[in-house]
Amino acid sequence: MAQQPEAGRRAPLNRERVLRAAIALADDSGIESLSMRGLAQELGVVPMALYKHVPNKEQLLDGMADTVVARIELPPGGCDWKELVREHVLSARRVLLRHRWASRVIESRTGPTPAVLEYLDSVIGAFRDGGFSVDLTHHAMHALGSRLLGFSQELFDDSGSTGPSGGAEALAAMAARYPRLAELAAGATHDTASSVGRSCDDQFEFEFALDILLDGLERLHQRGWTSTGAGA
Repeated sequence: MAQQPEAGRRAPLNRERVLRAAIALADDSGIESLSMRGLAQELGVVPMALYKHVPNKEQLLDGMADTVVARIELPPGGCDWKELVREHVLSARRVLLRHRWASRVIESRTGPTPAVLEYLDSVIGAFRDGGFSVDLTHHAMHALGSRLLGFSQELFDDSGSTGPSGGAEALAAMAARYPRLAELAAGATHDTASSVGRSCDDQFEFEFALDILLDGLERLHQRGWTSTGAGA
């Protein structure tokens, strides 16, 4: 009789298992704490065993970014281009909110990974199938920037004490030197729990900017805008 496998035997090590474990560690402890040694310990193997599947830390990060982006649910076609692009972006954002470290890893890559390319190709298809020219699509992708992948690059990180949380004295000192900035800081509200890496990037602000961009692109499309000036 063939011997039955031992109960609780670990699944064989492969690239997918390594990446899943790395993503879980980054979700729990942050990307800064992720190391090949720590990952090996989590998987119950020696560090050298990892290198067969991810030759170095950079390729590990590439694979993690690719795995996260591959989890973005692409909306079905057949609806208006504007709604389709919006759903692409908000679907990406939902994934990035579950993996808050991923935006920094995506930004740090020297080139797009295969899953990012597939996702961007789908967004481009939404514009092109909606009647956008190649020219306007090109500029639309630039205008949307990192927002295409569910996060935005803020002007500065306002998570410090420059706003009302710095106290009345700090706000008064700011108001004396930078009155308009202090006015804005005093009147702004932020939901830090919904941010992707920065306290100012809450869901409302993200969708507000996204809708402004999409509305502007719609007007340019209707005017037959081109970068050479025709239709301007």
